[in-house]
Amino acid sequence: MAPPIPLLAVCGSDGTSLLRGPPRCELDSSFQRDSRPSRCLTFSRDGTLFGWCNGHSVSVVRCADGSAVSTLNLPKTNFLEFSPLNNILVTWQPYTKTQDSPQGEANLQLWDLPSGRLIKALYQKKAESWCPSWSEDEKICVRSVNNELHFYENNDFNSIANKLHMQKVSDFALSPGAQPSKVAVYVPGSKGAPSFVRLYQYPVLGGASAALANKSFFKADRVNMQWNQKASAVLVTASTEVDKTGASYYGEQTLHYLAANGETALVQLAKNGPIYDVAWSPNSTEFCVVYGFMPAKATVFNLKCDPVFDFGTGPRNAAYYSPQGHILVLAGFGNLRGQMEVWDLKKYKQVSKPQAPDATYFSWCPDGEHIVTATCSPRLRVSNGYKIWHYTGTVLHKQDAAAGSELWKVHWQPFPEGSFPERPIKYQAALSELGTTEAAPIQAYRPPALRHLPATPSSKLHEDEPPQDLRSGLSGEKSLSKSALKNQRKREAKKAAKQEAKSDPEPACLPAPVSNSQSEACSGDTETDKKIKNLKKKLKAIEELKEQQASGKVLQKNQLEKIQKEEQLLKELQELQIK
Repeated sequence: MAPPIPLLAVCGSDGTSLLRGPPRCELDSSFQRDSRPSRCLTFSRDGTLFGWCNGHSVSVVRCADGSAVSTLNLPKTNFLEFSPLNNILVTWQPYTKTQDSPQGEANLQLWDLPSGRLIKALYQKKAESWCPSWSEDEKICVRSVNNELHFYENNDFNSIANKLHMQKVSDFALSPGAQPSKVAVYVPGSKGAPSFVRLYQYPVLGGASAALANKSFFKADRVNMQWNQKASAVLVTASTEVDKTGASYYGEQTLHYLAANGETALVQLAKNGPIYDVAWSPNSTEFCVVYGFMPAKATVFNLKCDPVFDFGTGPRNAAYYSPQGHILVLAGFGNLRGQMEVWDLKKYKQVSKPQAPDATYFSWCPDGEHIVTATCSPRLRVSNGYKIWHYTGTVLHKQDAAAGSELWKVHWQPFPEGSFPERPIKYQAALSELGTTEAAPIQAYRPPALRHLPATPSSKLHEDEPPQDLRSGLSGEKSLSKSALKNQRKREAKKAAKQEAKSDPEPACLPAPVSNSQSEACSGDTETDKKIKNLKKKLKAIEELKEQQASGKVLQKNQLEKIQKEEQLLKELQELQIK
């Protein structure tokens, strides 16, 4: 049986449409294009339903044939989301107060599909964390209300089944997967006490003793918590708004690891600077971190928080695993030039290195073969459009927004796990009329007067670090912590300095030997000894210039004049040594 073809939803100022995905990349005939502008669209988790709001109503259709499921008169809707089993549609609109209702209207609404009946209306003033979180079987639903978590069971929103209340629960993350469900909660520090994250297994929520794992830390104004797909561990990126040392505009970040079995760790990173992105592999056994001052490093870690592979340094700030977990894309978007590095994770070998300049959005297609990049408004209001790529760097489809119109969002249709099997990785670029965008090697600028001369190695502002395999038995070295690496470098520098001192001693004055050779002898005259020392320095510098000239480097006029004075300096040195 042939695998299905994913849909790509596209919305902008000129309407909403569905594109039948690669390789054909054409409009889906079963979906009637909506010409009204829509900023809000989403697919259900299994990809069977598609919903959007066009400023007049919220519509839900079946992706298979485009037939209508439900239409709701909700023109002000800003966000919508489906529950995991498609039983409920959640809509959110901005919270407002009127003369008729000084308390404001309940702006978070839960609707039954397909009847369109309102199940419950709730108050949710902030757009941040607006949507309730469900377990995959919809037996548990969680939302944050006034610094505590409210748990509902079996979609009964008329009674709260359980509560988790601590000092001030600021954020939470419900685990994916089957029961039993786990929840990670974050409580910010206050009055000198540290912030902490705790893991609980529902329904045991009674205090610190009931926690599966607990990790406390300072320097945290906010956190981002990410579960792996097996719900066995969570990664916590803690951030501060301001770096008090003044080293970074991005504040300070630290990465913490918590496992459901109680293990916790601080992930040691080999370079100082911001943490740009953290991504779990779909196999749940490793994760990738992009970090450090530019050029940034990217490293894959295992569940022991030991580095497995270091991709070296480069212009990157994001990491994207393919849905099957066999390919990793390291990309530099935003204020970077849009370079993408595509890596085969089984061989740790680079597949391609295309460029998507001005891209503001990236997403893998569920088939693990194709990706979409887009330039969307309001992030960038010019050159809006999207491209569909093969991971080998070939552009299969390109669509620019019409003049005067804007592209707001593109979104792949999701599919259940296992819908697309993993395919062997290709290294040869896929065929396409649009070709590839492999980045050409950038040459250093050379003035016109020097372009006829042979090219010489140019000095770089930053020396790029090469990739390094850190797996035990392959690299031959045990991975070291940040402080251990620093100490090792100090020891190696001291050792090298000692060896250099032994091999090239340069005493100012040596005792006179008994032999007739007086080239190394001390004259006894301090002024003469100084002159000899200075002449030797000048001659050594001339030797270095001659070596550079031999390697092809173009020397300056004053450097060439120094070389011409070599004979004169040698004669002066000889005369002083005879005296």
